[in-house]
Amino acid sequence: MPKSKRPKPLYQRGDFRLFPREDRENLEIVWYDADKRRERSASAGTGDVGEAKLALDRLYLADTGQRFCDACGRPFDGEHSPLVATAIKDYLLLSEGKRGYESTAWRLKQVITYMAETGAAATTCNHVDARWIDGFRKWLLAKPVVKGGRERKRALGGVEGCVLQLAAAINATPGQKAQFANEQMKTVAASPTYRASVAVLASMFRFCLHPEGPKVRSEKERLVYIGYRANLLCYLRAAVATWARPEEIFDLGNDRQWIGAASILDLNPPGRRQTRKYRTRIPVARQFAPYLDAMGARYMPVSSIRSSWDNMRIELGLPDEGEAGPKLIRRSMSTLVRKAIGEANWQQGKMMLGHVPHEISDIYAIPDPANLGLVLGATESIIDEIETSCPGAYRSFTAQEPMLRVVKGEKNV
Repeated sequence: MPKSKRPKPLYQRGDFRLFPREDRENLEIVWYDADKRRERSASAGTGDVGEAKLALDRLYLADTGQRFCDACGRPFDGEHSPLVATAIKDYLLLSEGKRGYESTAWRLKQVITYMAETGAAATTCNHVDARWIDGFRKWLLAKPVVKGGRERKRALGGVEGCVLQLAAAINATPGQKAQFANEQMKTVAASPTYRASVAVLASMFRFCLHPEGPKVRSEKERLVYIGYRANLLCYLRAAVATWARPEEIFDLGNDRQWIGAASILDLNPPGRRQTRKYRTRIPVARQFAPYLDAMGARYMPVSSIRSSWDNMRIELGLPDEGEAGPKLIRRSMSTLVRKAIGEANWQQGKMMLGHVPHEISDIYAIPDPANLGLVLGATESIIDEIETSCPGAYRSFTAQEPMLRVVKGEKNV
């Protein structure tokens, strides 16, 4: 007997179709494999239609994407420019699990909201040109940022970040290219002006090591708070000693990065390609070296200190509005050391920050990080001041001291 005809699919994208199965709870994805010349199927892994649609989309993107002619590279006839909403959806699916996913999703959400409010939900990628983007910029700039019950004017840099993210989503869609240009971030971004003094840096360590306030009512509670803030303390030690970017500290951990015999730290992990945010080799302050000697597979098993940092910022009265995020340590240390070593020697500071990337000749004659002697000496001097003001910031290290106490959920303390 001939097989019964399948019902209408619950969802279809290209050759990929979603069907229910009578004898199983999970839905089924069916498609035709042109290479093997037969129909194939796979479980969607769920009985929920919404989740099954996402599973089908992932399989579609991984297996096919848009089809192109092998000879000329042009898309086949009938392959129209996709909807912007579809391009964004696909881009987010492919970005799942990557660092910065939440920021990416938030920025692209502004584009989706703009299209919904302006009746432009049917906009395709090739219709998003400079004029369309100008309209989006004006719309988003007119919307204030609301945080904690307070409103503030939206920054130009924040708007342009959304434009840049939309361009990335369109360019990541096969056969599509953004028909607009974003503004250079340096022309629209307002650089933070606040810098922390040595006294303020010391107060950050004190926040981690000596919790105070009405919630700390006993020695037991004090120890609990110290454990909650151990990740932040770990970050502060590395940030002050290395001037590194937050992501460089979170990536730190490969034993090949730390060359203990020479007290040199390579901020670029093995196998990672250099980008415009160049990761350099630096000498390490003597006070921080023991922590790297005791480092395991990772220096910090967490990749976010947002909760504990925000609580510290509020308790210490540090400014908001993007002025006092985790990168404040990098900006403050470079400012303090620049004053200490003088303008004539500031080239060493640029090298420490990774703002002077290696040249071709450096492949043959590798720069010696030990040449950053003035920067290293000034950094160690600042750490000594912090230690004097807050004993235990660095010198409490012993071979038996636990490096971290990982607290799940980043509790708000």
